Amino acid sequence: MDFGNEFNGKRVVITGAAGVMGRALTRTFAQVGADVCATDRSTDGLHGFCVAADLTTDTGLAHLLDDVATAWGAPDIVVNNAAIYPSSFLLDMEVADWDQIMAVNVRAPFALMRGFALQMIGREIAGNFVNISSGAARKMRRTAVTYCMSKTALDRMTKGFALELAEYGIRVNCVEPGFASGSAVSALSQEHIDRVMAAIPLGSETKSEDIGQAVLYLASSAAKNITGTSLAVDGGNSAGAMDVYQGKKSAL
Repeated sequence: MDFGNEFNGKRVVITGAAGVMGRALTRTFAQVGADVCATDRSTDGLHGFCVAADLTTDTGLAHLLDDVATAWGAPDIVVNNAAIYPSSFLLDMEVADWDQIMAVNVRAPFALMRGFALQMIGREIAGNFVNISSGAARKMRRTAVTYCMSKTALDRMTKGFALELAEYGIRVNCVEPGFASGSAVSALSQEHIDRVMAAIPLGSETKSEDIGQAVLYLASSAAKNITGTSLAVDGGNSAGAMDVYQGKKSAL
């Protein structure tokens, strides 16, 4: 999609910017002319306006909000991308692990949406929030129950903020990426990849560029009448199951 000059000079905050998805989102917005504030616990390897902040702490959250306020007054767009995805059965999980997941995946987006929204309102900016959720918000997965719960909470929080910020012209949406075949950080077996891919209607995994284009769309004027929605970018995986149990396995 050609967005023309729409994002030229727009001030965009991207959390979790040091990760694979975060780096891709940072490039996506930079390529359309936006000014990006990239933030993560460590900003090693990041360029431009960067803020090192631990979003699990009140100090880290305040540091990010204050740095953006000092530099810009307020952002135009905020992409809540930071998240963690530890794998553990509930019976093996410590309460501290639960708290960590919720701190990154739920508490931090709440604090940042609240804080940045107040900045936007103070400067009468009809801004945008795009939260990176997951298909896990729609379906529980063994060994990832807490992650699934955190993303379901993020989806509901997106709708809640959309309702309460609408009067200020601020839109809030989320993107739900589908299956990606792992990375050096989260390696997956080929058997698992093949099984999951066979169940995706379009037979394709979700690439970083797919998410980038979806985020740009939701943050653009083309989506000016869209708020409180969850956009699944998952090859149709959330639409239903591809399994066929009858004897006839294909049409025609």
